Amino acid sequence: MYNVKLLNKISQTGLAELGPDFKIVETTENADAIILRSADMHEYTFEDSLLGIARAGAGVNNIPIQRCTEAGIAVFNTPGANANAVKELAICALLLASRRIPEAIQWTSTLDPNSDVPALVEKGKKDFGGCELAGKKLGVIGLGAVGGMVANAAHALGMEVYGIDPFLSVDAAWHLSRHIKHAPNNEYIFQNCDYLSIHVPLNDSTRGMLNAEVFATMKPGMRIINLSRGGLANNDDLKAAIAAGQVARYVTDFPEADLLNVDNIVTIPHLGASTEESEENCAVMAARQIAEYMTDGTIHNSVNLPDFAAERGENFRIAIINKNIPNIIVQITSALASEGINIEHMFNRAKKDYAYTVIDTDTAPTEHCIKTLEKIMGVIRVRVIK
Repeated sequence: MYNVKLLNKISQTGLAELGPDFKIVETTENADAIILRSADMHEYTFEDSLLGIARAGAGVNNIPIQRCTEAGIAVFNTPGANANAVKELAICALLLASRRIPEAIQWTSTLDPNSDVPALVEKGKKDFGGCELAGKKLGVIGLGAVGGMVANAAHALGMEVYGIDPFLSVDAAWHLSRHIKHAPNNEYIFQNCDYLSIHVPLNDSTRGMLNAEVFATMKPGMRIINLSRGGLANNDDLKAAIAAGQVARYVTDFPEADLLNVDNIVTIPHLGASTEESEENCAVMAARQIAEYMTDGTIHNSVNLPDFAAERGENFRIAIINKNIPNIIVQITSALASEGINIEHMFNRAKKDYAYTVIDTDTAPTEHCIKTLEKIMGVIRVRVIK
């Protein structure tokens, strides 16, 4: 029986994917896995029993990835599970960037119901004009699960779409419309497009990527959509660019104190994945990942360990998380050989500085064998799956 702790409310449909070998517990003590959405784990104390953490969502900036890896904890996310929800919000954001809809609604709510409302509307609507999307150029930076869908949807709305993604996967490329044009670099988008929709993770290379220097290169009147992460834009530089008219409108799903009540900045309260369907999809994927990892050692969509999947028969599986360093595989196989354990299948995959080594044997490793494996320099965690 595996114990799973929930740090946020998780869809029951998703939890049903765990199966009968899993139990939801109230405490992290002796928890084998954690499933969460937005809870902050940076100050979390990891129990030795913790094997996996699944984030029901794409972003994992609320999880201390490096600390998890060093503790031998696999961290999963659910890329693509909420893509349609975010895509639909992006369509809304394009409209919010084009027309002063929030301001118009707010103004309408101030009208006296006892007055001649139709007359006031006809007189006041001139203050809330905008532009149409059709025929405009949209630049999409990041063409993954969400960015690709946004690009395709924008083309369907009549926009001329340019995209760039240096890490574009073959699978993502297959889903892109043939009408999406390749931008040679970010600068081309900044200088030639009327709209920008950004879909990149927040990390050291992207933090503050929209700054004064970049805003100065943009086509005057640029309208920017940021449904990815707060921190991608330098807020002081952004407000200066808006005040100067260089940026016409900024729509973000990540409100910050200094962006509130600023003209031509539209703040949405992080609604990108807030649909019933999205939350259920994320929960289902997260639960499946935890279940497969616990019962078979399978890894799908881990942010800190390589993907691995292989059928297992009626044998024993030794799953090892280790550093990706020379000579470690020889030491692992030698430790098994010294115990007379025959290796039926062996798999080794690496992801940057860490690796995942899986060995199927026809006999159970002894406690002495496991201790020997754990003492090998570079081995972080050894787990036997029966």
